[in-house]
Amino acid sequence: MNKKVVTTRELMDVSTSLAAPWLEKTEYPWEVLPQIKEIVTKLIESGDLKALGYTEIQPGVWAGEGVTIAKTAEIKAPAILGPRTEVRPGAFLRGNVLTGADCVLGNSSEFKNALLLDHVQAPHYNYVGDSVLGNYAHMGAGSICSNLKSGGSNVVVHGDEDYETGLRKFGAILGDHADVGCGSVLNPGTVIGQGSRIYPLTSVRGVVPEKSIMKSATEVVDFIKE
Repeated sequence: MNKKVVTTRELMDVSTSLAAPWLEKTEYPWEVLPQIKEIVTKLIESGDLKALGYTEIQPGVWAGEGVTIAKTAEIKAPAILGPRTEVRPGAFLRGNVLTGADCVLGNSSEFKNALLLDHVQAPHYNYVGDSVLGNYAHMGAGSICSNLKSGGSNVVVHGDEDYETGLRKFGAILGDHADVGCGSVLNPGTVIGQGSRIYPLTSVRGVVPEKSIMKSATEVVDFIKE
């Protein structure tokens, strides 16, 4: 079985993200979740975004070159959208959202306190809250990041050991090139390793090893690229 990786360095390449100075200081990517509002606000207040080709499209919301936003989408500040990102009809950004370049924030999808790296796709009816999605991560239609335990207790990441996060709200961490199938639920504190795939309609808990396929909640196999 492949490794159940949980560190920022093993899960994703953060070098091109505007949030790199913060992410590079973390051992685990969920450590950045309480800082997302501060990160987005500081990036806006720094004055550097304009030099990078970003434009303030409404108070507290900045968009890079080539961003397209549907008329029926709603974006609350603070938010930063990377170059060529597409915000589709009915998308709702509830604030504290930072995307990289070439992302898709899909129709009727909702995002809050979320950090997306480059080329992330959440194109249809997704919920992404209190989560970090790595480069080229993809969420199938109707897949969601459940970010609050039913009892309201702090989230624990269950990997090769238990990681106490101290966070009451924590959705999921998707490593680079992770692919989540349609209709899947990522339970609070889910971590999906680089290059792993989740079959549709799967309830996912704990850490999914890198380069693996989760066929069901009880069946995970190594993925060998042909």
